[in-house]
Amino acid sequence: MPPPLLEARHLRKVFSSGGEPFGAGSETVATEDFSISISAESPSFTTVAGESGSGKTTIARLLLGLMAPTSGQVLFRGSDVQGMRPTERRAYRREVQAIFQDPFEVYNPFYKVDHILTTPIRKFGLARSKGEMGEMVAKALEAVGLRPDETLGRYPHQLSGGQRQRITVARALLLQPKLIIADEPVSMVDASLRATILETLHRLYREFAISFIYITHDLTTAYQVTDNIVILYRGAVVEAGDVERVIDKPMHPYTQELVEAIPTPVPGRGWLAENEEVEMGGAGGGGVESRGCAYAPRCAHAADRCRAQTPPLYRTDAGGAAACYLYGENAVVGAREFAALLVTDGRGEC
Repeated sequence: MPPPLLEARHLRKVFSSGGEPFGAGSETVATEDFSISISAESPSFTTVAGESGSGKTTIARLLLGLMAPTSGQVLFRGSDVQGMRPTERRAYRREVQAIFQDPFEVYNPFYKVDHILTTPIRKFGLARSKGEMGEMVAKALEAVGLRPDETLGRYPHQLSGGQRQRITVARALLLQPKLIIADEPVSMVDASLRATILETLHRLYREFAISFIYITHDLTTAYQVTDNIVILYRGAVVEAGDVERVIDKPMHPYTQELVEAIPTPVPGRGWLAENEEVEMGGAGGGGVESRGCAYAPRCAHAADRCRAQTPPLYRTDAGGAAACYLYGENAVVGAREFAALLVTDGRGEC
């Protein structure tokens, strides 16, 4: 059996500040024992959800190889991302693409938007002529719902935020990736355009068999587009599994709190017309506590054991797991079992 396309094993990332000669330093644990596995054969759409400061963007940067973990590994087709050979790194850069939060920062304002589309084609030698390059660009733009004649030849400031973000999706699509890591791709886009962009991402997943890791704080959109979900609290996984099971029947007290905070929708109103964003509340920021469950200070079920020792992930049912001692009599979920939880459920629809 081939190795996973991308695999994270027990990632931990610690940021340090201060120290000599400025005095005693401090440490913030941004990510604690995070694991995930993306199949090389079966596409999946996985959400990593958490409030501000929960470590979502740190995880995205670790998976993209933009920073090294303090401990743990990120593996691309079985090879450690931090020690890959040039040929392996080239394949990794092509097959694992990113869509970032701000659709303006990725552009050079002195270049027309054509530049962001033609550069990867040239870099990876994907076209044999300018005519073929033009055809590739046009097809990619049309795939994300843009008309080439209304898009090309313009500068970034001449396009809307939604258009700029869809161009970044088209750029990723040009490389025919196997995985796209989308870090808050619609948080800086007008509410009326969020559903359109997310529907585009989901259509690429269905039609082009591209896996997605969708990083967000918005449970409403996560529920509509994803197959499975990982809930983070202060850098640690507190619950994971099939998105319908996790949202419809949350097991961890923190997930229960989040779901209870979701506003009741207007009956008969579809998600494409829903402009409200469900933002995760509560105390964000900071790192994982060195001892005990990070959620214990806010949890109504907290006991002495919760404050003394961090709970592992326990199996809650066939489709999920939660890091909570309420399920301490159940089996502990190992890394391989955890990866098996995050599989496509075959819904394939928005």
